[in-house]
Amino acid sequence: MSDKQEKGKLGEDAVCEVLEKRGHTILARNYRKRIGEIDIISQVGRFIVFTEVKARKLGSMVSGLEAVNFTKKRKIVLTADAYLTENPTELQPRYDIAEVWLTRGENPRVVRVDICEDAFDTEGIYTVN
Repeated sequence: MSDKQEKGKLGEDAVCEVLEKRGHTILARNYRKRIGEIDIISQVGRFIVFTEVKARKLGSMVSGLEAVNFTKKRKIVLTADAYLTENPTELQPRYDIAEVWLTRGENPRVVRVDICEDAFDTEGIYTVN
């Protein structure tokens, strides 16, 4: 497993733990379609939550929130649509971004997990310019 994959798995595991403590039920991890991937799909209350996880080492120049640009958001929404087509639900979709901060060094550990709920507006996502 590459360093990037290990960092990603470490981050996703930490986010799942936080989400479960907040009452989420994890429905899927690493849901993949040709258009893209969703790191974590969960359910909480009236929401089905599609969470993008961005693991960063302390001192990184770009935050996880900054790393999720319009193109990435569009891929997440379209991939979520595919999931909802395969798994119809009355739950309202929500898109979250989780930033996981890791220590530097050979054996990174999670320092902090920040979750930005309802992180992006889907208006304009379906419009191709």
